[in-house]
Amino acid sequence: MNRSRKTTWLMRALELALVGVLFWLVPPFHVVRISAASPQVDAEFDPKAFTEKFWSDRLMKSIDHATDANTLLAAIRKDPNAARSKYGRGGGIGGNRYYFLAGEGRVVSVEPHAIALSLDKPGDRPDIILETGNIFGNAVRDGTELLNVSDFSSSQNFNAISSEINRRIEQTVLPALRAKARVGSSIHFAGCAEIAGEETDSGPLRLIPFSVLVQ
Repeated sequence: MNRSRKTTWLMRALELALVGVLFWLVPPFHVVRISAASPQVDAEFDPKAFTEKFWSDRLMKSIDHATDANTLLAAIRKDPNAARSKYGRGGGIGGNRYYFLAGEGRVVSVEPHAIALSLDKPGDRPDIILETGNIFGNAVRDGTELLNVSDFSSSQNFNAISSEINRRIEQTVLPALRAKARVGSSIHFAGCAEIAGEETDSGPLRLIPFSVLVQ
């Protein structure tokens, strides 16, 4: 091996050694156990028990304070920004806003994951879409403004409540709604709609219902 090739080999070996030391000192990633990475609910907090009590003691009783659906839709048609300012709940600047509303509508279509309602006008153009698939997000928890994160020891507990509310809707509200709703049926409903950022309110409101009565 001549001197130049030997020097080149030594330089490359030195470079690899330096890279190895660098990766050991500052690894590009860390291996973390899933249990450590996942948010943990406090051991003494039972989100299911809390949600069951909240559901009967507060959520159902709050329907009397929901915005009338016809009133809200008329306000949106007149001035969406003013309606959002007056009736919208939660969210900061540029954040999501929620409507908490109740009313009665006529079923104009039934889809696998949605039921469309028309309110006080003839025709089949929907005003409200009742979500009947899997429920995600915090619309009901935050839209009713009955709960505040500052009232809980951790944000994980607060998020666990939202998950339990959504699970309860999926298991106790939506099955009966899907089974009974037919085109032409009348549905009394209460629930929350989420408006993301600056999204327009001009289309049908997509509502997550937590109370329904099909007639």
